[in-house]
Amino acid sequence: MSQRLQILPYDPGWAFEFETERDRISRALGKLARRIDHNGSTAVPGLEAKPIIDIQVSVDNLNPIRAYAEPLAGLGYRHAPHSDDAVCPFFHRPSEWPHSHHVHVVESSGVEERRTLAFRDYLRDYSDVAHEYGVLKRRLAALYDAGKPADREMYASRRPSSLTESFRSLWHKDIRGNCKTPSNNSFHRSAGQRASQACP
Repeated sequence: MSQRLQILPYDPGWAFEFETERDRISRALGKLARRIDHNGSTAVPGLEAKPIIDIQVSVDNLNPIRAYAEPLAGLGYRHAPHSDDAVCPFFHRPSEWPHSHHVHVVESSGVEERRTLAFRDYLRDYSDVAHEYGVLKRRLAALYDAGKPADREMYASRRPSSLTESFRSLWHKDIRGNCKTPSNNSFHRSAGQRASQACP
């Protein structure tokens, strides 16, 4: 029996859920985590989203994966091997669908860290684009089976071309290296405090 992907109205409680999980991850990873950021649609006020908290963890070295995979496993996260492991190893909890949290590990100050946070900030800054994205989410959710990993991946890869192109243009011209993050959405390990900027 197919499962419909849940797309819910924005919930302010998602920010609190991130903060709670951020603190757990910070304690488990210690100095390995250079920064911990809330990303994905649940990090964009007003945007409809799947009720899954996406968290980006920045580390100095992506390898060996076991250095952070083992502490994350202790928190209930399962590593999902993927071709993108070279740039962004992915973890989820619980181990079976539906998931409540996703963790994406990236290289500290690397392109993937900066690009992901810049895209989040782009949606925060351009509410009309975020609205377009939300409409597409609801339409696509009806087309895919949440119980099938391949369908979930296909859903996640779909974005309106106008959003993708406009973001790419800004990324190359303005955003790269200049995205900002509110202080309650990240933890910057090097300063021992919450970060004031998403792009070091």
